[in-house]
Order: sequence, then structure tokens, then C-alpha cells
Amino acid sequence: MILSSASPATLALTGCSLAAVLAYAFAAWSDEPRGPGLQWALPLGWLAHALALLFDIAGLGSSLAGARFGFAPALSMTCWLVLAVYLVESRFLPLPGARRVLAVLAALACVLAWTFPGEARPQAASPWAPLHWVLGLASYGLFGVAVLHAAMLSRAERLMRDKKVAAAGATGMPLLRLERLTFQFVGAGVSVLSLAILLGWWFTPHWRWDHKTLLSVLGWLVLTGLLTGRQVLGWRGRRATRWLYFGAALLLLAYAGSRFVLEVLLQRPASL
Repeated sequence: MILSSASPATLALTGCSLAAVLAYAFAAWSDEPRGPGLQWALPLGWLAHALALLFDIAGLGSSLAGARFGFAPALSMTCWLVLAVYLVESRFLPLPGARRVLAVLAALACVLAWTFPGEARPQAASPWAPLHWVLGLASYGLFGVAVLHAAMLSRAERLMRDKKVAAAGATGMPLLRLERLTFQFVGAGVSVLSLAILLGWWFTPHWRWDHKTLLSVLGWLVLTGLLTGRQVLGWRGRRATRWLYFGAALLLLAYAGSRFVLEVLLQRPASL
């Protein structure tokens, strides 16, 4: 058997990933949990997910020193950060329809990271590289939360047009609050992404305009343009959400998309 010859670290990663997937699947069973088991399924899955990320990215128990990273751990970490914000925010604000979607996405992210674990990176090109990576991941998470709120905003607007739903008062969080939260997360994401790009440009000894850098800057320009358009021209509704989706897609392609092509399709090692 494969697992019989696996290292303790690999077994721990497998166990945590499996526990997270099972807990997320249990949480997705009902979008509005009523029993205590369902109420605790999502937080328990989030904790198991955190342990799986720790074993994977930190490379605990690996024979190679240093961190491990790749497209799948990046997506998994993004889902984990979005879920962390949801778990806090849902205790104070109604977020209808988000629980099941997030549980399914997080389970898929765990399976993807389990299937394609990160590549070993024993040393970084700059001592500032870890901070650059952390800021980049944080911006991924913030934009992921912004996209989640934008999707709920679009859903609430559609429900408002349904007279029966609107009369029943089942549209969820007020539109203005959802819109304000969406752009607050976009603003925070742009600020963190700006620091990540600045650190990468300033402290990386071999800065180059590759596809990852170009897509990241294009995504930053689109999202900065969104904030400018909202502030100056009063952009709202579908125009604003389209700009957000487009900018977030560019950022997703910048690292996760490019690493997927290199690691999976072309099977090239990560360049430091």
C-alpha cells in the first residue's frame, strides 16, 4: 500500500485534508444548519484545513528545509482566508446562501492541494520574499471576500426584483451595507496588493516582466480603476461587479493560473 511507506508528515497531511473534506461535506449538507453537529462542521473543517496548510506549506517533516508552495496551496489558502472572514462575519450579519457554496469550494480546494502539494523552495531569492508571498496571499483572500460579497450583492438585487421575495423580506443583508462591505474589502485588497508588488519590485534582485508580473500589475490597474470609478464617477451595480470579477480573474491567472500551467501541464520546477 502507498500509505504504508509514507512518512509521518505525509500521513498527517493526508489525515488533516481528509478530515477537512469530510467536515466541509457535512457542512454543505444543509445551507441553514439546525443541529449542533452541522453548526460545528464548518469551524472544524476550517481548523483541519489550517493544519493541512501548515503541514503542506511549511513542509513539516520534509527532508528538504524551507517552505513549499504551488498553485494548489495558493488556491487552498485563499479559500481558507475567505472562510475565516465568513465565520467571523456570519456571527454578526446575515449571509444567506454563502455557507454551502463556501463549504463546497473549500472541500474542492483541499482535494486539489492534496493532489498537487507545493514544491520545495529551500531558499528565497530575497530575505523579503516571505513577506512578499504573505502579502500576495492576503490580497488573494481579501479579493476573494470582495468577490463573495459582490456575488451576494448581485443575488440580493435579483431578489429585490422578485416582488414575492421582496414582500416576504427574504433578501438578506441590506444592499447598501453589502455594497459598502464589498468596496471596503476591495480597497483593503488593493492596499495589500500594492505593498506586495512594491516589495517584489524593490527587493527582488532579478525583477523581470514575466506573465505573472504583467497579469498582477494589470489586475492591480483594473481594481484601482474600479475604486477610482466608484469614487469619481459613482460606479455601482453590474458595471462595478464586472470590473471586480475581471480584476480578480487577472490576479487568479497571475499566480495560480501560471503555476498550474508550469507545474501540471508543462511539469517544470518552480523558479525562485
